[in-house]
Amino acid sequence: MTESYQVIARRWRPKKFSELVGQEHIVQTLKNAIDRNRIAHAYLFVGPRGTGKTSTARLFACALNAEGEPSIDASPDTDISKSIMGGQSMDVIEIDGASNNSVDQIRDLRDDCIYAPTQCRYKIYIIDEVHMLSNAAFNALLKTLEEPPEHVKFFFATTEAHKVLPTIVSRCQRFEFRPIDDEVIIKKLSQISEAENIKISDDALQSIATLAGGGMRDAQSILDQMIAFCGTEIKESDITDVYGLAPHDQLEKLVETMESGSEKDLLSQIDELVNEGRDLYRILLDLEKSFRQRMLEVLEGTKHPYDVQAYVRVIDTLKKGEDAVKRGLSDRVNFEITLFHAMRELKSMPIDVVIKRMTQSISQLPEKKK
Repeated sequence: MTESYQVIARRWRPKKFSELVGQEHIVQTLKNAIDRNRIAHAYLFVGPRGTGKTSTARLFACALNAEGEPSIDASPDTDISKSIMGGQSMDVIEIDGASNNSVDQIRDLRDDCIYAPTQCRYKIYIIDEVHMLSNAAFNALLKTLEEPPEHVKFFFATTEAHKVLPTIVSRCQRFEFRPIDDEVIIKKLSQISEAENIKISDDALQSIATLAGGGMRDAQSILDQMIAFCGTEIKESDITDVYGLAPHDQLEKLVETMESGSEKDLLSQIDELVNEGRDLYRILLDLEKSFRQRMLEVLEGTKHPYDVQAYVRVIDTLKKGEDAVKRGLSDRVNFEITLFHAMRELKSMPIDVVIKRMTQSISQLPEKKK
């Protein structure tokens, strides 16, 4: 029987801190904590999905339980590290907060944590999506979290920190995981593609990074899907077809049409996007980025048809239309309305500017003879 396929996101999961990309500020802080023997009893890892929260928790568990003494450079080849990274360690317990959120389950955890670890230096509880715990479960955890046994550490991960009780947050050291830059994602995907013998264009890598929205795991999952779809060679057109994206030149043409103010041409281009099966919500987000880029270029001195305030109004209008395009009954109609409103905002003038110009014009009129 052939061995089952393991997806790229799992095969390329970081096995040591040097492989964790995009979160260098967190790695440095954890390293300092170990070097200075200032290891807290509870950590809260907060950030968007796929940015390395659970991977960091596992790596930190390996570091704290490294042979000899805690070390940020713990070898991934030891039995303890392998068991932790594989989710098989009896002393590093991973809990899904979404499905283990009752007060009884937390009470069982509280009763279990008093027992010493069997193999490791520390007994560590990693609770993913901790915001899913009920209020009763949170309250059952409070006392243990405030004064845990010496051998116990808690690592919490969440994408929605505002849902975690303040009494829990105040007992943890909080770490903010940032969305990973597109350049970092592209570099990592290039490394993976080379190792997997996949030929992928630079434009395709950029499209994947844009789709991933700062999440390395999402980027790797998209790459995995594209390999299944295309084989060993991936082009930008393959990604735009599969995910309904608008190619860069098509998007740029749409922006120029909005700047020109041609309603007829704008409708024609929207018809083309719809007939090609493009994702209108994704195009709306891409338009926001394009107009933001124009705004930044104007600030830097590059000439564009409109000033900064005009582009700010356009971006604001596009943002307001997001919900209607994403969840409305007719995404096409809502998309058209949003783009027409945004196009009108380019040519509109703030009321304070109108008043100022009217005042200047009046002041320049010749005085009426008595």
